[in-house]
Amino acid sequence: MRKIKIAQIGTSENSHGNHIFRALKNNTDIFEVVGYCMPENERAKFPGHMKDYEDYKELTLWEILRNPEIEAVTVETEEVYLSKYALLAAEHKKHIHMEKPGGVNLSDFEKLVETIKSNNSVFHTGYMYRYNPYIMELKEQIKNGDLGDIISVEAQMNCIHPPKVRQWLETFPGGMMFFLGCHLVDLIYSIQGTPKNIIPLNKCSGIDGVTGEDFGMAVFEYENGVSFAKVSAVEKGGFERRQLVVTGTKKTVELKPLEWFVEGGNMITDRYIRENDDWTQFTPKETCTPFDRYSPMMLSFAEMVRGEKQNPWGCDYELELYKTLLKACRK
Repeated sequence: MRKIKIAQIGTSENSHGNHIFRALKNNTDIFEVVGYCMPENERAKFPGHMKDYEDYKELTLWEILRNPEIEAVTVETEEVYLSKYALLAAEHKKHIHMEKPGGVNLSDFEKLVETIKSNNSVFHTGYMYRYNPYIMELKEQIKNGDLGDIISVEAQMNCIHPPKVRQWLETFPGGMMFFLGCHLVDLIYSIQGTPKNIIPLNKCSGIDGVTGEDFGMAVFEYENGVSFAKVSAVEKGGFERRQLVVTGTKKTVELKPLEWFVEGGNMITDRYIRENDDWTQFTPKETCTPFDRYSPMMLSFAEMVRGEKQNPWGCDYELELYKTLLKACRK
């Protein structure tokens, strides 16, 4: 099996750039990491993040883009720059794994998608819940009709962030909805498709004098019912209460917590499957085998680059998801 020559473009303080680079380093039978670049002064801005890169060659952006042997890149800059650098990579015909959800301008994202489609190259994004084992199983159950007709999807992704991060959310339309709510919009959209109507309800709590929108909520109207996404950066214990509830006419599946850290840095998810009409019947909890968030994501990307599998989230899906997210972010 040939190794994929790959390089990373950038990292960020609050997202998953370093985790992705570690996943590349931990899978040396799949990837040959040629090097990395920090095009937005990340070395000075995030000095605490640089240790992961010490044993690898720092290149310029153009050394990466103009090297024909580097067939793939991971674009992991701060969110506002993602579409910019992904587009440059696409213009140089690289296969791209990009942090979610993309930059803040629709026109930039549209140009990115158009360029990738013209190259017939791989465009893979870092929506981490796509590789959660229980979520993958749930989507197969929905596809097979095991849940019946879907009535609603309820998705929450809460946490507690310090004032510095909550102020940083002012960088984005919709603040917390753009930053983390994008994961939930991805889940809702992948299960139910394009909604008839979206009602954004994003707010600033004002706590600590912060002016970023640190509480996000959006309601999605469908023919059979109403779904919602809720994100909060001011909820104590919020990480434990992250959840996905999918209600169908045959059964309801609840995942809560969506992810929880266990020893070794892996994650687990708890699941409840409810299909009894008895209001008082207790539902037993199931827990999945501990899993790694990032290696499955990058190994799947490698299979796409080698042409061994099709990307189930193609360019058209990513563009419509991005448009749906922007609608959920606007006031």
